[in-house]
Amino acid sequence: MADSDQELARDLGFLEAYTLGLGTMIGAGIFVLPGIVAESAGPASMISFIIGGVVALLAALSLSELATGMPKAGGSYYYVNHALGSFFGTIVGWGMWAGLMFATAFYMLGFGQYLLDQPSDAFAVILAGLVMASLLVAINYRGVKETGSLQNVIVILLLGLIVVFILVGLLAIDTDLLTPFVPEGEGYPVVAATAGTVFVTFIGFEVIATSAEEIKNPGRNLPLSMIAAVVTPTILYVLVMLVSTGTLPIPDLAESDVPVADVAATATDMFGALAIGEYTLEFATVGSVVMITGAILATISSANASILSAARVNFAMGRDKILTNWLNKIHDEYRTPYRAILATGAVILTLIASPLPIDTLADVASFMFLITYALVHTAVVVLRRAEPDEYEPDFRIPSLLYPIVPALGFITCIAVMLQMEPVVQLIGLGIVGVGIAWYHFYAKEQAVSTTLIGEAVAPQETEADAIDDGYRVVVPVSNPNTQQPLLNYAAASAASQEAQAELIAVNVIEVPPQTSPAQIEFEETRVERQQQLLESVRDVAEALDVAVRTRAIVARSAEDTLLSVIDEEDADHVLLGWGGERRRRDVLFGSTIDPLLERAPCDVTLVKDPTDSPGRIVSLAGSGPHASTSARRAGELHRVFADSSLTLLNVQTELDDATGDDVVEEGNAPIDPVAVGRETIDSVAADAGLDSAEYDSRVVVDDDVTGALVDAAGEYDTIVIGATGTSTVAQALYGSIPQRIVEESDGAVIMSRGEQRAPRTFRQALVQRLER
Repeated sequence: MADSDQELARDLGFLEAYTLGLGTMIGAGIFVLPGIVAESAGPASMISFIIGGVVALLAALSLSELATGMPKAGGSYYYVNHALGSFFGTIVGWGMWAGLMFATAFYMLGFGQYLLDQPSDAFAVILAGLVMASLLVAINYRGVKETGSLQNVIVILLLGLIVVFILVGLLAIDTDLLTPFVPEGEGYPVVAATAGTVFVTFIGFEVIATSAEEIKNPGRNLPLSMIAAVVTPTILYVLVMLVSTGTLPIPDLAESDVPVADVAATATDMFGALAIGEYTLEFATVGSVVMITGAILATISSANASILSAARVNFAMGRDKILTNWLNKIHDEYRTPYRAILATGAVILTLIASPLPIDTLADVASFMFLITYALVHTAVVVLRRAEPDEYEPDFRIPSLLYPIVPALGFITCIAVMLQMEPVVQLIGLGIVGVGIAWYHFYAKEQAVSTTLIGEAVAPQETEADAIDDGYRVVVPVSNPNTQQPLLNYAAASAASQEAQAELIAVNVIEVPPQTSPAQIEFEETRVERQQQLLESVRDVAEALDVAVRTRAIVARSAEDTLLSVIDEEDADHVLLGWGGERRRRDVLFGSTIDPLLERAPCDVTLVKDPTDSPGRIVSLAGSGPHASTSARRAGELHRVFADSSLTLLNVQTELDDATGDDVVEEGNAPIDPVAVGRETIDSVAADAGLDSAEYDSRVVVDDDVTGALVDAAGEYDTIVIGATGTSTVAQALYGSIPQRIVEESDGAVIMSRGEQRAPRTFRQALVQRLER
């Protein structure tokens, strides 16, 4: 039996990781920056976006190697801290935190600009930014679970809007506006300097690295999602700048408070207007309003993701004692790191209200992340040269590109920083100075001592491979009062198998998206409760003399996590407790159970009110698709519990449904319904692998089949029933007979369905392919 080191659920596939990064990058940059960067670099600002994309792509490659070699929450901070030590870790931690807060303030002023069509320093814009930022901080404080799904919807809508904007805008380009390509008298140095401004739009892929512990198949999905999350917006940004500078003159674009909306209005004006009754719909107005709506959604989405990421950097620094754990306190009700969120929010509100211009906020955010990525590239080289035994990343920078990628990445980061405005460099170096001072006066004595090997690499689970050909029963446990009988039932299933059998007891702690799953270690009460629960599982397993492995998992979705465990373990059977009550119309058994019943490919068993001994067991042996499965489950219990008895029950009616005759005749010999019932029972028993000596047959003849079944089953201590119907949960797993039995029975009820491996749809196959 194995101890259960706490693990984070790997429930993010390629698509989830990709949209996670893209959600922070398809934001204020693509809506607010066109006016700012066009004023600086003119049409050549397209080159600035390409430079920013290349710098980000180099950083994404180095981050991918580090993230798969050290899959821990905290992203770049964690990698630098554990590769280069707490001095550089402190600098990067403070830098990332500050960078995310400056970026959020930039997003919120952009929000106010598009909402009110006023300059970023207007009082109303600042007030709107303060109100929206406060609302986002409140949402993250409360930990609204649905924000993650809403963010994905926003990303999809924005992508659609931007693609339409580009397609329409390309038709309206005036090539004369693209000359001169580079501002006269400025030259390409201004293009490089502008690359620093636009880099704020490329910090989103960092969010993917901070979630490395939660990504499926990280060696493939993490680098692919990070690269895709950089390449996609780079292409879009370049095309948006092409359309913007080719549609509006540079002075008009620079003076606009809603540049993309004004470009959209100019581009769609060529379509004229549409008369609808007494009303005239001008396409220019429609184009402007649509892009303003997109900008508002984008800035909100980016700000929300940045607030969430900033709180996670706090957590990672607190874990290494570079910051006090006071910030990592989890709210008793909302389960969020509320102090870190409030501290982050307070600084963001201060920055929004400060006299710093909107472009300076963007520049400082870029500057801090350029410092971070320069040190990330250094960390890759240090780890490669040190060659610690435990550093075995699933993804390595290809040999043909190493050390070119980290070397070139370091140089480009420094080069862009040197081209930035002196005030930006001064503020950025001031934040670095704060980090250095904090290290010397606090973190140096408090920080966890780390080495290149140390705790940098998460341990790999190997025990699951020991019995690849065995029979595995997954048992989710959460209630100490029912876990022993549940384990007894699971052990009975395992003991009846000829192959080597193992129980996998799983407990899942759910956390809201605002909390890093790794942050659960600061919730001592919940962690202690989880460990006690799994310790008692091991005690029960020892008494039953059955092999058991326990898994303590922290995740955002219990149902998705359990499905992943079933897949990872190649489970043959999942057995779980169920309250028995019927839920609302759209959730029949519970939000965790329904997905398992629908999607788990193995046998599934629900147990209501399990008892220490099943006593008199009855299994309903009819013509349903899962009758043999329920008989098999009943037989497994009977074999293990010596004091139990097993009866297979069948109900027949004397009336023929087709003719209404009292007796069905074949030739001249009437058919005996009892004989038919016994034949059905024997057939079910044979399919279930039951010997005739193991069970008693009971046939009841009654016109009311459902009533007779319910009444007869009620005479037994444990009722085992198979699912009825054929398709959805509502039809296949909650027919009228099981429902009535569950509602009217005072004893244990076991509902079973057999293995189901439904053909995959094209969409399912595509998603599965992308998530490998």
